[in-house]
Amino acid sequence: MRLTVREAAVHLGVDEPTARRWVAQRGLPVHHVQERMYINPIELWEWAVEQGIAVSRRLLEEERGTPDDVPSLSDLLHAGGIFRDVVGSNKAEVLRAFVDRLPLPPEQDRDFLFSVLDAREAMGSTGIGDGIAIPHVRNAIVLRVDQPFVTLGLLERPIDFGAVDGKPVHAIFMVVSPTVPAHLKVLSRLAFALRDDDLRAMLARRATSAEILERIAFVEATRTTGSHRAVRP
Repeated sequence: MRLTVREAAVHLGVDEPTARRWVAQRGLPVHHVQERMYINPIELWEWAVEQGIAVSRRLLEEERGTPDDVPSLSDLLHAGGIFRDVVGSNKAEVLRAFVDRLPLPPEQDRDFLFSVLDAREAMGSTGIGDGIAIPHVRNAIVLRVDQPFVTLGLLERPIDFGAVDGKPVHAIFMVVSPTVPAHLKVLSRLAFALRDDDLRAMLARRATSAEILERIAFVEATRTTGSHRAVRP
């Protein structure tokens, strides 16, 4: 599925000239096909999360196509794990240490995954602000896993990620999914949860895993349908 700039503008709740201006000024990713611009729905969603821009949930429904239920975010974190004291003196070292701790099947090539994530950071930081980063590639991280999971890494010390607000990153999340629809749905839940001030404060003070999971479960219980806004300090 691919969107025209006008269709993307509808999902973003703006007019087409604004969307075109965001292409030129804010890096909204586009692809050129026979002199026309198109936008990948996954890239649109991830860009909106990074930019803190409201995006219609209808984008997820249209991209999903068929039902693809996933567990709650708290269950996904139970599956993926919360790791403390992720070490590294720079962004690359932190990503390497984080990838090494992901609960991936033995056959997965962790070196390749790290190289892809490292290359993505060279294109632009995945630090979304307030000390949080969501490392990813421009397309969904879809690996040979049976079930999606989310892994949280709390860094031993904050690291400069070149984040949008200039703040060093102290917490990184990774979404791993078996399918693109699952990836989109999990990313939506994570973006919603990270709007919560108390959760962000817990991440900053390195709260216990039980506290973080309990807070996420509470935030999810208050979740409503419709548009929502991603992290913005």
